[in-house]
Amino acid sequence: MTRTVRNFLRRFRRDEDGAAPVIEFVIMFPLLMFLLLSAFELSIYAFRQNWLDRGLDLAVRDVRLNTGANYTHSQVKNLICQNSGFLQDCNSHLKLEMQPVDPRGFVAFAGSADCVDTSQPLAPSRAFVHGQEHQLMILRACYLYDPVFPGIGMGEAMTKDGNQYFPMVAVSVFVQEPNS
Repeated sequence: MTRTVRNFLRRFRRDEDGAAPVIEFVIMFPLLMFLLLSAFELSIYAFRQNWLDRGLDLAVRDVRLNTGANYTHSQVKNLICQNSGFLQDCNSHLKLEMQPVDPRGFVAFAGSADCVDTSQPLAPSRAFVHGQEHQLMILRACYLYDPVFPGIGMGEAMTKDGNQYFPMVAVSVFVQEPNS
């Protein structure tokens, strides 16, 4: 019995039939999987970005039309999270910045987006200023999401926070409507 197994393994080792397809497979399979997983990660990112933009646009519409309401940071955040359907754990991973802008000397937000770092203690918002009637305002939302494949392709190349979340930023500019 051991002799037949040894003979079979010896013949198997010497046999070279089918070696070329195996080599092509070994070379091409990792490349194809890399492309497939990167494309999947990109599609999930685009899907979430679309929902974040939608939530921000609908929330900005409410803020713009209700100038005298003086929404707080958490109220605007709740509006965005209610209108963006597929953002997981939105209230704890979303942070907003809002400030007035001079239309004749436009200056955007300074620096990168102020995101929630879930590995650090909670920090207050950098800037959340209410606008007056007919005032141009800019609102920036930063949402942190957990990638599907964090160590492969696009997931590996993106900037991460301390808990391996990726930032996703959406910006909206609007004019406060008059109260009357």
